[in-house]
Amino acid sequence: MNARPQRLSIPLPFMGGGGTERVVLTLLRHLPRSRFAPELVLFERKGPLLDQIPADVSVIDLATPRLRGAGPRLWAHWRKRPPEIIFSTLGYINIAASLIRPFIPGRPRLVLREPNTPSLSLPNLAYSRTLALGYRLLYRHADAIVCQSQWMAQELARDYGVPEDRLRRIPNPVDVEALRRDAALARRVPGDGLRFVVAGRLTKQKGIDRLLPWLAEFPGDAQLTVLGDGPDETALRAQAAALGLGERVRFAGFVASPAAAIAGADALLLPSRWEGMPNAALEALAVGTPVIGTPEAGGLAEVAAESSGVVVAAAGAEFLAAMRRVSRRPTQSGLAASLLPHRFDLNSVVATYADLFEGKT
Repeated sequence: MNARPQRLSIPLPFMGGGGTERVVLTLLRHLPRSRFAPELVLFERKGPLLDQIPADVSVIDLATPRLRGAGPRLWAHWRKRPPEIIFSTLGYINIAASLIRPFIPGRPRLVLREPNTPSLSLPNLAYSRTLALGYRLLYRHADAIVCQSQWMAQELARDYGVPEDRLRRIPNPVDVEALRRDAALARRVPGDGLRFVVAGRLTKQKGIDRLLPWLAEFPGDAQLTVLGDGPDETALRAQAAALGLGERVRFAGFVASPAAAIAGADALLLPSRWEGMPNAALEALAVGTPVIGTPEAGGLAEVAAESSGVVVAAAGAEFLAAMRRVSRRPTQSGLAASLLPHRFDLNSVVATYADLFEGKT
């Protein structure tokens, strides 16, 4: 039994609104403080979810946005205040943490979380060859690597030489009760047609550019709400206008608590080019909204085997056909039952992470 809680340090670029940040926040809210004293080390203290960090979590601001500047400052911070556990959740920071860890007093336990399926994500990233080499040389030295799907675990073992006994398949924690409270007053876009929603950062990864032409083939009363912002927003707005979609596509911007908007839709669409385990899909299922996703959407295919609320369809005609099969949901029947499989149970997942951080599993 530890005499004091173990220092758990989590590095992130900033508190963006993506799935990785939401997973970290959920863990921070629920990890037992009798066992852990968590801190966030941010490259920059900014982001739309900054105000959701629990008050008892220390926040370290490295005050530099890029890894080449943040890396030495991260190293200096950890040498000055060595943590017992480092939990890193983004590929390029995972590599940096793996390089730094041997030089930290006490050699802290290193737990990595791989956010995406490497074969799909790495070719689309800058410095993809360098990152792939880092995966091959460094990931194997972590104490544990969390994977969101069996597919991901198999890739890391087969293609990057990670010992199978280091790989842990742990689902993302989903706070179903909190999500359903937020969604109690579901917000549906007025009108008679189908209402679709897509949630995520507006980048190539999320595939919204290939979703818009499919929507153009729908009857004119179907509408899409886009929840999120990002560098591709201007191009996506121009594409929607060129396709004649007009007001059929609503760019709602970033929404800190999107559960009510998702609960009011007939389906959440996930036309992603790569994912790990898409948090937006899990949150949609938690509030009873069906999900249509591509095979590239990481572990979503495994969720489909457990939940009637998920359809996996190839990009193009098959995805469009799945959209056409969606039924309009009743507007006055209250929140639909959760469609999320039980393995995503919050308490169970948090307990598994806690044991993993302490080396008990």
